[in-house]
Amino acid sequence: MSKLISKVACIGGGVIGGGWIARFLLNGIDVAVHDPSPDARRIVDEVLENARRAYARMLMAPLGPEGQLTFHDTLAAAVAGADYIQESVPERLDLKHTVIAAIEAAAPRDALIGSSTSGFRPSQLQEGMAHPERLFVAHPFNPVYLVPLVEIVGSPANTEAALDRAAEIQRETGLKPVRIRKEIDAHIGDRLLEAVWREALWLVHDDVATTEEIDDVIRFGFGLRWAQMGLFETYRIAGGEAGMKHFIEQFGPALKWPWTKLMDVPEMTDALAGKIGDQSDAQSGQHSIRELERIRDENLIGILQALRANDWGAGETLREMEDRFFERAKAVARATETDYRASMVLHETRVPGEWLDYNGHMTEFRYLQVFGDATDAFLGHIGMDDAYRSAGRSVYTVETHIRHLAETKVNTRLSVKSIVLGHDAKRIRLHHEMVDEAGQVQATAEHMLMHVDTEAGRASPMAAPLTERLAALSPGQSGLEVPEHAGRPIRDIGWPEPEVS
Repeated sequence: MSKLISKVACIGGGVIGGGWIARFLLNGIDVAVHDPSPDARRIVDEVLENARRAYARMLMAPLGPEGQLTFHDTLAAAVAGADYIQESVPERLDLKHTVIAAIEAAAPRDALIGSSTSGFRPSQLQEGMAHPERLFVAHPFNPVYLVPLVEIVGSPANTEAALDRAAEIQRETGLKPVRIRKEIDAHIGDRLLEAVWREALWLVHDDVATTEEIDDVIRFGFGLRWAQMGLFETYRIAGGEAGMKHFIEQFGPALKWPWTKLMDVPEMTDALAGKIGDQSDAQSGQHSIRELERIRDENLIGILQALRANDWGAGETLREMEDRFFERAKAVARATETDYRASMVLHETRVPGEWLDYNGHMTEFRYLQVFGDATDAFLGHIGMDDAYRSAGRSVYTVETHIRHLAETKVNTRLSVKSIVLGHDAKRIRLHHEMVDEAGQVQATAEHMLMHVDTEAGRASPMAAPLTERLAALSPGQSGLEVPEHAGRPIRDIGWPEPEVS
């Protein structure tokens, strides 16, 4: 599977920079980092820990190999050879000008430069550049490794080709790029957030509500609607069968009522800052920041997975990202050199804590997930990729038999040893053996796979390259010993006869 970029330089490794680093790395892209802060490595490591945990919970696809992470003492060393540079330094225009000038002086000529700025316009950042067309705004939202939105903002100096390539780079890492039509201060997302933030500050200032009450109004109310339908789609439904026009006619006059204080903001005095801080501590001070981040991530994952089930909104972006992970895993398996006179090892994984059940062992459906991933790796190895499926052909599992043989514990490194028990024009009989680091068998699985014409919805003969690669592996695989339990239904195993007194 080809990649638009193979190396990224991240300049700045704070909360936002760390999120970018995690997203790039977990998508298999090498990342070179420069950040003079003595805490940069620690922050990046902590963000990466959360990101790995989140991806393992969010994606059914194998995560695959990460990119290589390197830290560099100089900016020039970090950007050398980079295809893309993401700048995430603090929001000071003078600092950004200094950093961008250093990037431009050292980076390859064709490398694009994205700025994470939440407020500055690209034309402001491009001042003094020799090649301003290569720099644009790529404004993400925290946590960058989970929230898919990135605002792509260009100026008159940017070419459409550069901005299109920038958007494609973001899509390859599972992001949803939104092109902003005109450059304005704070783009779109932060302007909307600023409106709610200003109003919330006044509500706290005037003792109308506490920070917790305001958050409850959002998270138990309109925030749930916004997560899936945004603003205008939500109001379209509120208009009933007559739609948006009826809603505007019904509620439009209210826009002239003096409800809002958006044109003003309360002075951030020590007293107001203290009130907000005290209320926030009372609201969630029992959790550390890292605990809150993990809670946030798990809730976001649940929302994203629900949206993915309906192929809606951010869930569609997640599905596309997961498809890329599956294709990447198959590409790795396809390129794996294998001695077919022995079992094929095409899939390896580790048992994370969230895979455990109430007995402290790997829960039942995770065994099927591991075996399913091994089957996908095998199918990728014999050539069933996106191009093959796009021709209206695929392979479905029609029967599975799993034997659980050991109590698989947390952090166990698992390898799946696969053999082809047989195949014909339409079917493949596959056997998997899941083993730990010591070689102890944890479980086995036997699958009957059927090749189908997905458009006709019925079994069909396989085509190249599947036929060719199955033919290539058959001589070696046919010489392997068939496991004694293979092909035995559960009823053949039997139960002890009951004792009769």
